[in-house]
Amino acid sequence: MKKLLAFAVLLTWAVSAGAQETVMLNTGDIKSPEMHQDNVVTFRMKAPDAKKVEIEGSFLNGRKDMTKGNDGVWTYSSAPLWPELHTYCFYVDGIRMLDPQNVYMIRDIATYTNYFLIDGALSANYIVRDVPHGTMSKVWYPSPTLGMNQRRMTVYTPAGYDNNTKEKYPVLYLLHGAGGDENAWSELGRAAQILDNLIAQGKAKPMIMVMPNGNGGQQAVPGEYPNSMYKPSFMNERTMDGAIEAAFVKDVVGYVDSHYRTIADKQHRAIAGLSMGGFHSLWISANNPETFDFVGLFSAAISRENPQGEYAYIYQDLDKKLTAQFKKAPKLYYIAIGDKDFLFNDNVNYRSKLDAKGVKYEYWETDGGHEWRNWRKYLNAFLQKIF
Repeated sequence: MKKLLAFAVLLTWAVSAGAQETVMLNTGDIKSPEMHQDNVVTFRMKAPDAKKVEIEGSFLNGRKDMTKGNDGVWTYSSAPLWPELHTYCFYVDGIRMLDPQNVYMIRDIATYTNYFLIDGALSANYIVRDVPHGTMSKVWYPSPTLGMNQRRMTVYTPAGYDNNTKEKYPVLYLLHGAGGDENAWSELGRAAQILDNLIAQGKAKPMIMVMPNGNGGQQAVPGEYPNSMYKPSFMNERTMDGAIEAAFVKDVVGYVDSHYRTIADKQHRAIAGLSMGGFHSLWISANNPETFDFVGLFSAAISRENPQGEYAYIYQDLDKKLTAQFKKAPKLYYIAIGDKDFLFNDNVNYRSKLDAKGVKYEYWETDGGHEWRNWRKYLNAFLQKIF
């Protein structure tokens, strides 16, 4: 076993070293990505000894070959790109690499990609503007329901919160999807930039925004709590077994109401989430009908079949729970999903259930699939509808 481990380490080092020799990291004045006025973007990678260099990006259908110049620089120019936060990476002789010229990177589960922003109507609120900025805090709180003395969440407080010490604020609880953590919405979702800009435009109310970790077996982001130096994974322990839902109002909402200047009533609380976070939002709001007046389900997972274990009761009797929830209906029940999302049919069936009950909800169907470009749009719209 030790010999096998040593060989694996040596092989990894050899592959990495070979890639670094092929790619020249000291590249001087090479610019990548370079954005042109017509929204064409040019990418460059100096790899004089490489046989093949490709680019892969959110704006491309599969990998595309780059063209090698006489100076050993490989180049690719895109078609004109639409306003959005775009991600990409390179493949040098089959080895995946980030762009050494671009310091802007984001992590999605265990994968890092480079990114860049194209400005325009769709992405206008994703970009940092010269407006008053809220404060993003990494907050540790006790979660006795989950048996943890410390868990972490990200909390946004709006500009002026620290100075306006008598003012109280409504709260949005914003939940991530499977494989995410308390950093997902702030980094991939551009949540703080979107809310900063909407508040400055007068399109959203100043509010507190709470982004907890929805993995019941984690204290925080991998690597940032004891004994947690492991590779992040898509599915984590205690994510959809009822534990998060059981702990949410008591541990998370209770802590926020006792440590921040909140307006602590149903009319001033919202909960929304994407995918697994939409699943959590559905069930947390259904199990606590007097807690949230605004509910957002973004590409939401809907059902949990054959629930078992300590918290199985949380996923039972949905029809009865919806009846109780809509007896005094939320001011907004918002469902949004892309027409190519793998959860699309589940959402169609769920809306049929709501229709049969005569429940009023707002629905937005966009193009695209299960992806951040949709979830940023849904958040941008949802923030303008609450409180």
